[in-house]
Amino acid sequence: MKSAGLVLFIALLSAALAIAGYRYVDNRGRSIDVFAKGQKVSFVSDQTPSKSSAGNPDFVQAAAAVIPAVVHIKTTFEGASDTFYDLFGARQSPILARGSGSGVLITPDGYIVTNNHVIENAASIEVILPDKRSLEAKLIGRDPNTDLALVKVNGDGFPVVPLGNSDAVQVGEWVLAVGYPYSLNSTVTAGIVSAKGRSIGILNRPSQGAFADPSQLTSSTAIESFIQTDAAINSGNSGGALVNTNGQLIGINAAIASQTGSYAGYGFAIPVNLMQKVVSDFRRYGKVRRGYLGISFPVPAVEDQVLRERGIDPAAVKGVYVLGVQPESGAAAAGLAEGDIIKSIDGARVLSSSELAERIARHQPGDKVQVAYLREGRTREVEVTLKGEDSDKEKAGKSGAAKGLQAKLGASFAPLPDRIKEQYGLSAGVYVTEVARGGLFELAGIPKGTIITSINGRPVNTLSEVDKAVGASQSGMVRIEGIAPDGTGFIFSFPLGT
Repeated sequence: MKSAGLVLFIALLSAALAIAGYRYVDNRGRSIDVFAKGQKVSFVSDQTPSKSSAGNPDFVQAAAAVIPAVVHIKTTFEGASDTFYDLFGARQSPILARGSGSGVLITPDGYIVTNNHVIENAASIEVILPDKRSLEAKLIGRDPNTDLALVKVNGDGFPVVPLGNSDAVQVGEWVLAVGYPYSLNSTVTAGIVSAKGRSIGILNRPSQGAFADPSQLTSSTAIESFIQTDAAINSGNSGGALVNTNGQLIGINAAIASQTGSYAGYGFAIPVNLMQKVVSDFRRYGKVRRGYLGISFPVPAVEDQVLRERGIDPAAVKGVYVLGVQPESGAAAAGLAEGDIIKSIDGARVLSSSELAERIARHQPGDKVQVAYLREGRTREVEVTLKGEDSDKEKAGKSGAAKGLQAKLGASFAPLPDRIKEQYGLSAGVYVTEVARGGLFELAGIPKGTIITSINGRPVNTLSEVDKAVGASQSGMVRIEGIAPDGTGFIFSFPLGT
């Protein structure tokens, strides 16, 4: 018996040593020699997946938490009457058009956030809850500059989507998009955050009512700092929720980039931190009260060109280059100047003009912000008090100065001959007769011979209309639409300031 026990003990000991030896050799075998640097890199044995800011993804729990609080929004619009019957004086009821989108319940007493383009110009707004209840909604406020709107239904005890922190969102983390694409029942799609701070030039196009297709909104005079995602978003998802895997709202789905009008891998959502400020203003004032810093900067599309024209390497600008400072603005009072590079706002780094615009847009007039900027190789910091919208008196003064903006655009214009209008099927337009060296048109690549069809959504036929349209911007941008000499259409946005 003793010998048998000894044999068993030796066998077990040998097996243990063999296993230990195998693991040791295995770990050594998984080491990699980096010969170029003489370093040794070893794999770690811990295979726990890396965590996003919301933890490991659990789509089931997040979807179950969010679906009850994402609603279907149906809108009715009064369309134009039938021209045939109008010609003969026949009485006719207005033609009704219908639209569809999504919304997110954010309070138990029925406040719902959605997109401005979902409800803009709607004669009636109907909210369909996931449990099939139908409620009439009242418009509380809307803002084309952020494409956000707030509506309310009567009642209490509604489920809500908890608010997250869009600043903490990381590129690469999992997200869910929840909404009503193509008027289907509540639909959930998954993807990752592809990018942050995207400015894609789609907001604040002239009203399109029920026919506003997110993929067709083309130009921006607004605050754009989108969260980009590859979660499938289609027509009808507008106004729906983008949530992290904890079921927290991080964005309001607003747009897609597509050649066909259907999902092509690029969806965009308005950050929830900006949404909270806008919605708070709606509830308190019925409109958005926005603070302005008072600077201008290059738009993303021509930023590198503008910097190179000034002899600056774009790679050396780690921030936002200040093209100009508006007189009597908060920035002017604080001593900011042309050529400064803004590095951060309230300690948060800003690497693009879209990030800067969003940070400032979260503030009210009178708010103080800490601005860190680079000047002559030295980083400085200053406190800036943001100003609000101009008074009527100041606006009148600016209207008189608007004609000077034509020179700032760096171009001369002439009325477009009727034969050219007929050739392109245009009802309006002016010719660019001269392009000044170093002006914005030259920097944007807009050559002599270009046709300008509209400015800030207004058709232009005369120099007077050009001046009025340029001076009509209320959001700090001038949007120019036209046709290049080779016949291709284009859109260019020029910032007046933030």
